Amino acid sequence: MKYLNLISLVKAIPRWIILQIDITLCVLSLLLSYLLRLNFDWEYMYWPDFFTALGMVISVKTIFFLITKSFSGIIRYTSIEDVKRIFLALTLSLGVFMLINLTCHYYAGFYFVPVSILIIDYCLSMLAMAAFRIVVKIIYFEWRSQQVEKINVIIYGAGEAGVITQRTISQDKDNHLHVVAFLDDDPAKARNTINGIPIFQNSPENLQKIVRQKKAEILIIAIQQISPEQKKSIIDQCLACGLQVQNIPPVHKWINGELSIKQIKDVNIEDVLGREPIQLDVSSIKKDLEGKTVLITGAAGSIGSELARQILSFNPERLLLIDQAESALYDLDLELHENPSAFSYRTIVCNITNGERMGKIFRKYQPDIVFHAAAYKHVPVMEENPSEAILNNVLGTKTVADLAARYRVAKFVLVSTDKAVNPTSVMGASKRIAEIYVQSLNNHLLSRQIDEKDLLPSTRFITTRFGNVLGSNGSVIPRFRKQIAAGGPVTVTHPEITRYFMTIPEACQLVLEASSMGKGGEIFLFDMGKSVKIVDLARKMIRLSGLTLGKDIQLVFTGLRPGEKLYEELLSDEENTILTHHPQILIAKVREYDFNLIQHHLSDMNQLLSLQDNDSIIQKMKKIVPEYISNNSVYQRFDRIPEA
Repeated sequence: MKYLNLISLVKAIPRWIILQIDITLCVLSLLLSYLLRLNFDWEYMYWPDFFTALGMVISVKTIFFLITKSFSGIIRYTSIEDVKRIFLALTLSLGVFMLINLTCHYYAGFYFVPVSILIIDYCLSMLAMAAFRIVVKIIYFEWRSQQVEKINVIIYGAGEAGVITQRTISQDKDNHLHVVAFLDDDPAKARNTINGIPIFQNSPENLQKIVRQKKAEILIIAIQQISPEQKKSIIDQCLACGLQVQNIPPVHKWINGELSIKQIKDVNIEDVLGREPIQLDVSSIKKDLEGKTVLITGAAGSIGSELARQILSFNPERLLLIDQAESALYDLDLELHENPSAFSYRTIVCNITNGERMGKIFRKYQPDIVFHAAAYKHVPVMEENPSEAILNNVLGTKTVADLAARYRVAKFVLVSTDKAVNPTSVMGASKRIAEIYVQSLNNHLLSRQIDEKDLLPSTRFITTRFGNVLGSNGSVIPRFRKQIAAGGPVTVTHPEITRYFMTIPEACQLVLEASSMGKGGEIFLFDMGKSVKIVDLARKMIRLSGLTLGKDIQLVFTGLRPGEKLYEELLSDEENTILTHHPQILIAKVREYDFNLIQHHLSDMNQLLSLQDNDSIIQKMKKIVPEYISNNSVYQRFDRIPEA
């Protein structure tokens, strides 16, 4: 309690008391200087001279203390600036003393104060005043650290970034972190120390040992150049040990070249699912896009907006960003406006089903390439609104594709989904019909060009098909993040449900690569890696947030939603694949449809839309796509019952 009262007193010391303490220290320094000069022989001490010198020394020093305000700094936050003020005040005082001494010696033949004593006093005063402040600062922060329960931390990476991370943590006295160990892959660094902190070689056994012995709760990844696989491995090790995982940002994001404690953040679930970076044929993509007019539908969505960012880096002549979501398009416009290279884009609010408006856009801008990413994508919502799924995903695609053909756009790229394979939902079936139309239109134009001996190249229609993208609007990961932030429960539809995942930039890179290699009529599949159990994803996100499942937050199974699959597929049973030069891109060999027949079906479907007869629309969809078998849906009654 006395210690606590002392600290409270230190925090409240007024400036005039600090000045008095400094003067007292100067008195003691001068006395000690005389004694040192006399080898502590009191018999030779001539007190009248001492008190005369003391009066002059204290007067001059006090004047310079007041001028430099060396006592004005908050003592518990003493910094180099405070030491500079002390140095300046004492150095100026010494200069005055030397001038007085020289004057006395010149006119009277004696030194007012011996020069050796002045120099000793200068050093002792400097040391005493600085030491006083440092001691108070140490006492204060040691007390602060004892009042706060520390969280033991392991730093992964004993290189320069790791040392900077440790220094940042130790210098920030307001945080609750305490570094207890370094972990590094380099065996040569093991058994050494950094600032007294031991370094251990990275291994699951060592990590478990450190966690147990040091009672560590957090591991901070402090390596700048780390592969996704390596990062995933260390995160998995940490989760197995019950450690919360954080990392530091890249150096270029440090504030004024220095790492801030607030920049050390929890790792994202994307880091756990990450893969090696995709190798792109940049020259081929650049040849396709540089100097061209590129049009993106659904430009304000997750895929469309990332396509816009990546395409701008290839210097198109003009980039047309079309979306009906005005607010989201405005946000994208603000973001791109801050990009100095994004000078050649235009945002256009338009619904792709508005054929007249879309026609004017094509007529005015004459795009060279179209990336068609506009679509309704949420399975449960489209299950309740089949007519809107057909209007936007099918007839909207037909509108844009027909305009691309009419204005001889060089390439039309359809962004599709794995839900179009053996669809069990309205959304998946609508995307499959869009695929069928685009592919049949490509074949129709090609055959007509050959028959009519048309020398002008026709539009090449290309389809890209991939699974879920991490962090896209409305996807499972943002929903889990919100649920965890709200304290739960975290909801998963089924304990066995799995999905393929890919990051948004990764998906868009593969779309651009497939676009550059496409000759027309292909359905490109992307290597999605291994499918992931959604319940495992939820558990990892809970642990990455530093929470304990069942204690801090609950996990609840809600049941499959209408139209939802347990397992996603990239190929149907009747399809197989053809390899391409890119290891992560395949071409699906699918059943081809007659263009006139699909035209007839879509004409019928257009008429059904005016009636808003969902039952008839669903039956028509199942006729076009025989493999469309509804799951957990009211439309199961329209599925064909196999003969016994």
